[in-house]
This record gives sequence, C-alpha cells and structure tokens, in this order.
Amino acid sequence: MRDVLPEAARRWRVVEDTLRRVLAGFAYEEVHLPLLEFTELFSRGVGEATDIVAKEMYSLEDRDGTGITLRPEGTAGCARALQQAGLLFNQTQRVFYTGPMFRYERPQKGRYRQFAQIGAEVFGLAGPDVDAELLALSWNFWQALGIESQVTLELNTLGSAQCRADYRRALVDYLTPQAKALDEDSQRRLTSNPLRILDSKSAQTREILVNAPSLPDYIDTASRDHFARLCELLEQLGIGWTHNPQLVRGLDYYTHTVFEWVTAALGAQGTICAGGRYDGLVELIGGKPTPGAGFALGLERVILLTENHGYLAEQDFSTASDVYCCVLNAADQGWAMSVAANLRQAQPNLRVRVHAGGGKLKNQLRRADLCGASWALIMGEDEVANNQVTVKSLRDATAQRTVAISALAELLK
Repeated sequence: MRDVLPEAARRWRVVEDTLRRVLAGFAYEEVHLPLLEFTELFSRGVGEATDIVAKEMYSLEDRDGTGITLRPEGTAGCARALQQAGLLFNQTQRVFYTGPMFRYERPQKGRYRQFAQIGAEVFGLAGPDVDAELLALSWNFWQALGIESQVTLELNTLGSAQCRADYRRALVDYLTPQAKALDEDSQRRLTSNPLRILDSKSAQTREILVNAPSLPDYIDTASRDHFARLCELLEQLGIGWTHNPQLVRGLDYYTHTVFEWVTAALGAQGTICAGGRYDGLVELIGGKPTPGAGFALGLERVILLTENHGYLAEQDFSTASDVYCCVLNAADQGWAMSVAANLRQAQPNLRVRVHAGGGKLKNQLRRADLCGASWALIMGEDEVANNQVTVKSLRDATAQRTVAISALAELLK
C-alpha cells in the first residue's frame, strides 16, 4: 500500500475528473459503496475457487463473529447494493463507483495491495448493444486522456453458463492425464478454477495447451449471434479489437462477452481495464435473474500510462497555488485573509494561499516561488492604508503594479 502525496494527488485528480466527465456524458449515475462487505458476498458472487477469494482477500471477524472482508473488487458489492435497495428487478440501471480495493498481491510498479478503481456497471439489459456501449465508454476514456494510441482491445466470448460448464469439463478431461506436467498454480487450478489455466505464463503449460479443446467449439448459436452483433457495432463505432480465444477472466460470474484493454507501455502490468457480461451474478447473490455487464479500470495504471504518453506528460503539476499573499505586518493578517477570501469568491478557479508565520518579504517571496505561484500580492502598511495591493509577477521581474482591491479580481482574471 502506498501514500499519494500532493503533486501525485494533483495528477490523480485531473485524471479522475476527466473520467467523471466522460461518465456524465454517457448519463451514468454515481453510487458510493462500503469498503467492508460480508465475506459470503465474495465467496458466492466472485467464486470460492478464484485466486481473489482463495488467496488475496483481507478478511476478519466482526465482534459478533461475522466474517467481513475489505472489498477486493466492486462489481459484487454494486450488485448487492442495488439488489438490496430493490433497484434491479424489472428495472435498468447504469451506475459507476470509484475508490480503493484491497488484495494481498506481490507489490510491484502498477500493482499495490490497496489500489483504486473506477467501475461502470449496467443492469437489466441483456443485449450486445450494452456491451458495445461499455466498450465505447472506455474508448472515450482513452481518447479524453490522450492515450488511445497506447491501448488495444482484446475480446472474447465465453458463451452461456452452460457453454462455459461444457467447456470446463472438456478442458479438465484433457488436462487431467497430464496434470503432473503442469506448473504448480495450474495443478491447483485444475480442480478449482481450470479456465484460469489458459492464462498460465509457464512455457511448459502453454505447450500442453496447444492441443487443448478450443473454447469457440463449445459456443452455442445464440452466443455466437450475440458476439457477432457486438463486433458489428464496434466496427460501426470505429473501435478496433483483436480476438483472444484464451481470454477467460478470473471471476466465476462472467458469461458471454469478456474483454481487456491492454498496453505494451507498462511492462508486466499491461491490463489497464477489464470487464464483460455477468448475467448470473445477481442470482448468485440471492436476487432474481438479472442481466448485467460492466468493467473496472485501475487508476494507478491509467495515471502511469497517461504520465508517460497522454496529456499529463505535457503538464506541470508542481504548482500548488496561483496567487500568494505576502503579509508584511502581523496586525494585517486578518485583512489579508479577507482580501484572499473575496478573491476566491470572485475567481473560484484561482488557488490563493495566504502567507503564515511572519518573516521578511524576501523570505515570503521565496516561499511563493517554491509553491509555484505566478503572482505575489504584497500587502504592506501603505497598501492596507489605501485599500490596495501590489501585484508582482513571479515569472517576469518587470511586471509589478499597485491596484485597488476592487480591481484585483479583474486584473488577475
């Protein structure tokens, strides 16, 4: 887990605000979800055999002995919240959420045990048009951040729940006689989550998988039609993609469409956004059958990619303030704070900092420069007496003038 300090937090805010604007443009509504959920929600919804539930969750007992868990992902909690509030059955919802998730993973650049996600979820709509909308939404994210040339879309279909179950049996039948030759993780997954073996990075396991049953051979006609229509819509939208038949996602609730947005610019942490359709999730957690689809993106990875390639790379985020008020006499501190308050009200986009702690003008100007301000407002005895300030440019030594307080906001504008 890591701290996000001021300059990095400023970058974070720019990215998050940009993504929120895109979400607003698609008319998605925000929900706030708790960090803690009952452990059972994830064991039932995500799947006990998944790596998340089996190895990565931070779980504890409440004082009454109830199992609770820091959320490792947002989809199950979002479905639980809407179901509990009676907002799912025979209704449609388009929502998003932001915030930290927690998984016990090996920390490395772009991967932390506390990490932030933005998730978008749609409930109540079963067609490929919603899948296309979610992919268009995420594509608009990358365009808004200026990183569309750095990402590619990988797409697959798992078919219906029955298709997935049939393929699972065929894969287990094929791999069981060769189990001892699989890598350690794949041996464990063979009896718990065999589709994840398709994601193995082991060269020996990959070689065994060459002749394994192919998932597309188990996809039924309706699922093929769903996928074909999605591909047509993506072509109409001008969104390129590649078919990755090995893409299965690691969570039990996925059916039909699965996708990942990946980049080659971040090394091993190449997936920046992933999702798909999960038509059986609401039923798994106790609700009535309700179709659903969504995705989540990792903010840390998106920010990292944007710093290297998007518009963040071209901006200076070292600036904490725009205007710095230098107060030469302690008796005038309240007057200076009132001037700053009026300036913030007149120009809400200005970041105005008032000097505190006293000291000579030279030292105050040095502090103004260190916090990145463009202008210093000098407030000495003469200025206060005449209800004026001296405005000094910190980027152009020749730009300095004294103005009436009433003209200050317009001048800085």
